[in-house]
Amino acid sequence: MILEKVKPITASRRQLIKLNQKSLNVSKKPLLKDKIIGKKNSSGRNNSGKITVFHKGGGVKKRYRKVDFNRKFNSIGIICTIEHDPNRNAFIASVFNFINKKFSYIIAPQGLRVGDIVKSGLETEPSLGSSLPIGNIPIGTPIYNVSPKLFSPAQISRSAGTFSIIKEKTETYAVIELSSGELRYISSKCFASIGEVSKELYFLTRLGKAGQSRWLNKRPTTRGVATNPVDHPHGGGEGKKSGRSRTPWGKPNQKGKPSKIINKLIIKQI
Repeated sequence: MILEKVKPITASRRQLIKLNQKSLNVSKKPLLKDKIIGKKNSSGRNNSGKITVFHKGGGVKKRYRKVDFNRKFNSIGIICTIEHDPNRNAFIASVFNFINKKFSYIIAPQGLRVGDIVKSGLETEPSLGSSLPIGNIPIGTPIYNVSPKLFSPAQISRSAGTFSIIKEKTETYAVIELSSGELRYISSKCFASIGEVSKELYFLTRLGKAGQSRWLNKRPTTRGVATNPVDHPHGGGEGKKSGRSRTPWGKPNQKGKPSKIINKLIIKQI
C-alpha cells in the first residue's frame, strides 16, 4: 500500500493518512553535505520586521537543499540516492556526474531508482529523468522541470505529481498543456525533463491534527468577522455581522475588473 493509516492510539491519529515510504528506500539523511545551506525562518515578516504574510510562524528548523534546475549542459550521471526534502513535497535524487566528477541534486520523477542513468544536453535521447530540448521530445510525452524561457531555470511542473504534455510543436515553438489544463506557447529550444514528478499521491494525505500544521510553519487563520474593528473591515459589532466583502486593507474582495496584464504566451487559462 502506498497510502498508510496508522493505529489510532490518540484521537488525532485516527484522521492521519500518510505515504508509506518504507518500500521506496527513501533516505532522510542527506548524502551531499556541501549542497545544504542554512535557512532562516522569516515568519512572514519583511526587512523592517512588519508582518507582510499572515498566518506564518514557528515550525521545525529546516535546511535548504540546492537543487539543480539548469540541466542544459552535456552530462551523464548515475542516481546514488532518493531522498526526502523538507522544503518541497516531491522527492529529490542525488546524481554523480561522470564528466565533471561532481555531485548534484535533481527532482526525482516517478519510477526513478538508485543505479539509473540520467543524461542532459542537446544530443540526449529521451529517457526517464533526462533533460533535453523540447524540440527533441516526441509529441504526447509527459515532461516536468520545464523552462518557460530560453535561458531561465526550470519553473513549470515541479510540484509532486505534476507534469506537462507536449500537444504540438514546430521548429520554433511548441504548445504544452499543464496539469491545470492551461495551454501555453513555449520555445522548442527550452529544456525539459522526461517523466512525471514523484509522490503523485501526496494530495491524498491528511495531517490529522493542528499541531502538524504548526510544524510546517502554518499558524491558525482568523476570520475577519471574529476580529476587532481596528484589525479588519469585517470586525466589531454585536453578534454576527454581514456586509460587503473586503480585504484586510479595505479593498473590494473577489470583485472588480480582471487584471489588464495579459501573457500572450498563454493560449487557454483555467
